[in-house]
Amino acid sequence: MSTVTSENLPTHIGFIVDGNRRWARERNLPTLEGHRRGFDRVEDIAEAVIEKGVKFASFYLFSTENWNRSEEEVAYLMDLLRTNIVRLSKKLQKKGIKMVVMGRADPTPKDVLEKLAAAEEATKDGDKGTVCICFNYGGHWEIADAANKAIAAGETNLTPETFAKYLYHPEVPACDLIVRTSGEERISGFQLWRAAYSEFLFLDKYFPDMEVADLDDILTEFGSRSRRFGK
Repeated sequence: MSTVTSENLPTHIGFIVDGNRRWARERNLPTLEGHRRGFDRVEDIAEAVIEKGVKFASFYLFSTENWNRSEEEVAYLMDLLRTNIVRLSKKLQKKGIKMVVMGRADPTPKDVLEKLAAAEEATKDGDKGTVCICFNYGGHWEIADAANKAIAAGETNLTPETFAKYLYHPEVPACDLIVRTSGEERISGFQLWRAAYSEFLFLDKYFPDMEVADLDDILTEFGSRSRRFGK
């Protein structure tokens, strides 16, 4: 078994939060209850992963495609975010953790955007680590939006390094590890640019069943892998 040290600790872990609805159905609960439980887990995992020394953790909470879900589910998710993003930002602020939001504005309700912006502002001085909330996020859209920004800036000879300056929050580095729960083995457009050399870990458990203790296994697994970057 690999020992987790500062040398083999990932700098950025991305979490694809998946399985909330199935978790609820298997327990004969309303599917919306799965989302509530899943967000509670995000709060715990976000805080714990930074405390373990990982500098960046991103969470895929709502994709640009999720607007296609039922009106009831989308409305519930907006309400959940309105309430819980404030609570999460307060917890992170107390721990000295910064929050940033990755994603597009349209068609998110204005008051939700305001709460997300307020959460970023409240935690902007955090220096212990950064939690990235990927909301109304799509990997293709991030790249398309970056290209449009580059064009507007007058770029004519882009390199990967110069292009990356136009991504959402370009200070956020590439994902060393991407973890997806629920047994599904795909990335669904998550962090496409930052996933070029990511390690992947697919867990059978649903995200609402994630525990802080699982992070030790995740970090141990990452530490056991050999990353050669094409060498």
